[in-house]
Amino acid sequence: MALLVILLPAPVPDDTGQLANPAAADDAPLNWLLSPDGLAISRQGRSAPALCPQADTVVAVLPAAAVAWHRPIAPKAPANRLRAALGSVLEERLLAEDEDLHLALAPRHSAGAPAWVAALNKPALQAQLAALAAAGRVVDRLVPALAPALAAEGAATLAAGADPGGHFYIDDNAPAPDGAPEALWLALSDADGAVTLPVAGGLARVLQARWSARGARFSATPAAAAAAERWLGAPVAVRSEAEVALAAARSPWNLLQFDLTPQHRGRLALDKLARRLLSPAWAPARWGLAALLALQLVGLNAMAWQQQRALGERRGAMDALLRSSHPQVRAVLDAPVQMQRETAALRVAAGVPGDEDFEPLLAAAAAAWPDGQPPAAQLRFEPGRLSLGAAGWPPPQIEQLRQRLKPGGWAVDHTEGRLVIHRAPPQSAP
Repeated sequence: MALLVILLPAPVPDDTGQLANPAAADDAPLNWLLSPDGLAISRQGRSAPALCPQADTVVAVLPAAAVAWHRPIAPKAPANRLRAALGSVLEERLLAEDEDLHLALAPRHSAGAPAWVAALNKPALQAQLAALAAAGRVVDRLVPALAPALAAEGAATLAAGADPGGHFYIDDNAPAPDGAPEALWLALSDADGAVTLPVAGGLARVLQARWSARGARFSATPAAAAAAERWLGAPVAVRSEAEVALAAARSPWNLLQFDLTPQHRGRLALDKLARRLLSPAWAPARWGLAALLALQLVGLNAMAWQQQRALGERRGAMDALLRSSHPQVRAVLDAPVQMQRETAALRVAAGVPGDEDFEPLLAAAAAAWPDGQPPAAQLRFEPGRLSLGAAGWPPPQIEQLRQRLKPGGWAVDHTEGRLVIHRAPPQSAP
């Protein structure tokens, strides 16, 4: 399952002090990496969102400087009111207005217990997500590049377990060039929290000494490695931004919560399934399915042709039978109907009564006449139907007449004091 990891840039303050979003434009280039399994990097690059490669899952990584961390007591509130309750709990700690902040709770948090909460600039984040969605790269998960260590994270995340870890990087927005100490930043993370600060200040040196005493593991991006080693006075592991982002993508965090929760998950799932089925890996399956459908289509056409041929042969046989039995028929339009009509004409000419004539109906009624019932006073005949007066007949005698006529293929209808005898309709096959 292909994984696309997009590195979002950090919002920077403009001349008025407001946070601006450098990725709000649809064509603003972004760093990205592609992984086939979430463990290794197969490709990486920098391009506009629309030119980023397609993948089954899209994960956006927020830089450490874009997230502020708090640890309040998780409120006990229903899901539809949890965001409002969380804002009330953090009201005294947050500097921005509540509507300008996006809050997200740590995974597997428990109500009534301390829980880590991420606070982000909501307008800038919404602009970044909207730009990606407009380019067809809908973000499935949003993760922080640096987060407080969770006890259940394991060793796959940036800061594993409770051991402290720090990462040096060069801030591209800092004025000092060439990795000078003024441009060097240190991101620290452990079970007690996560913080990002420039190494030029005294606080960074205090925290560095404290963390070094605790056996902290430090790493740095390639551009910041030399400056980090000079400042730290010790070697550091080199980890690229792509490696840090891929490690963050494996974490259990997902900051898309509350009103930023992805909507239309069913449609997104169908889109992902469609992209997967259209991927090169599924090409043999697609060819096999196309061949199967073509074979089915050819088989159905062959079967239809055979049935049409058999039907034509039967119609030809019926036409031949009609012409041989009744040579006087010149044009064959409907062989069964014409055969029935010509046979009935021959029967009438020979004086042989048919099933719909008066004599067979009267004979059947006489043979099945109920015991003790006087002869019928009124008779009325229509082709195929014999109507008898039955005023005052008790139901048992009507039923007796019906049961006696049934073996001969006759039926009896009782309506408005009259009995109508006629041929029973043929029974349909089960």
